[in-house]
Amino acid sequence: MDNSIDDYILDHSSPIPPVLDWLENETVLRTNHAKMLSGPILGRVLITLSKIISPLRVMEIGTFTGYSAICLALGLRDGGHLDAFEKNDIHEPLIKEGIERAGLSGKISLHYGDALEIIPKFKDRTYDLIYIDGNKREYCRYYDAVFDLVRTGGYILADNVLWYGKVAMNPPPGDAQTQEILRFNQKVKEDTRVESFILPIRDGLSIIRKL
Repeated sequence: MDNSIDDYILDHSSPIPPVLDWLENETVLRTNHAKMLSGPILGRVLITLSKIISPLRVMEIGTFTGYSAICLALGLRDGGHLDAFEKNDIHEPLIKEGIERAGLSGKISLHYGDALEIIPKFKDRTYDLIYIDGNKREYCRYYDAVFDLVRTGGYILADNVLWYGKVAMNPPPGDAQTQEILRFNQKVKEDTRVESFILPIRDGLSIIRKL
């Protein structure tokens, strides 16, 4: 999508909370991977979807600097909580500052380490919404690990499922990330326990509803 369309969409949509503009700027200044940030268009979509679902519990796999965690937490119902998993704590000060500025300190818990090792510790919880945006080479394993934690009628959202358009190339590239995203998309398509749709927003957002 070209920049003029992006600008038009943002100009004719509800504004992003100011804290997200601040966090985007700080991510550019304080990290070397700003392109990993969800950004305002996907952020607005995540806010809207979360408010539609009105979740009590949300799990996020891969929080980076906390942008998407804030977006998803803005849709929590009263008493709701979000568990955010991140591989390492290198950006912890920035994440915590953003969460505090958003007024969400009591609604988001940060958990550091390998998500596949952390997820089993949450097996006694049920989630209304799970957002997958971690290691692209582990998407199928993430899906399998969290599936039973999602309530019937709940949602799994997965980011980057178009992977810069590589999934539609013929033949597709053979790198591990592209091949895993292809396997993930096929896995979801063939899973009779869900219904799904890939929304072509930013790098592709898979919306998966558990039946």
